[in-house]
Amino acid sequence: MPRMRRRKLLTRSASALLALAAMTTGTVARAWAGGRNAIELKQTQVTRADDGLFLTYDVRFDLPREVEDALIKGVSLVFVARADTFLSRWYWTDRLRGSVTRRWRLTYQPLTRQWRLSIDGLSRHYTQLVDALDTMQRVSNWRISEPLGSNDDQDYYVDFQFKLDTDELPRPLQLSLGGQSEWDLNIERRISVPPPR
Repeated sequence: MPRMRRRKLLTRSASALLALAAMTTGTVARAWAGGRNAIELKQTQVTRADDGLFLTYDVRFDLPREVEDALIKGVSLVFVARADTFLSRWYWTDRLRGSVTRRWRLTYQPLTRQWRLSIDGLSRHYTQLVDALDTMQRVSNWRISEPLGSNDDQDYYVDFQFKLDTDELPRPLQLSLGGQSEWDLNIERRISVPPPR
């Protein structure tokens, strides 16, 4: 390789590394300025009934600017709520009693200027993003398990998780995320199941 060509290659590599360092510093500065994305669980409640266990939850968050920009540019976002019911055992690992998942796909339709929220093949349209997010964020009486039995007074608990599923994003976008906290919308909570009445 000629000497001048090697020098040009090194100069360009150094410029690219400096640009990458500047972008990373900017991301860190924004993360420090804005803090970690605020996603909080306002309410969780598990109720025990004759026909099963039911979960009510209220998750609160605002979409970060970068996530909302991607959504407006045509990227679909998938949100997942998952509830795993376990039987507590002191002598062995806890036994999984049941697991349920809900998946919402949120997309923006620029021609109609509406937000479409799909779940289990059913879709609903919203004129405001806030209304579409509210539908996912608050769920009442979601059946998460088979009946435990009225005489079953063993210790049960539910591991609940709500998150933005970044594995569902387009592959090039997944590769470029690299540690960006803006896309880290995830919350987990363990909830005790009340004893039978």
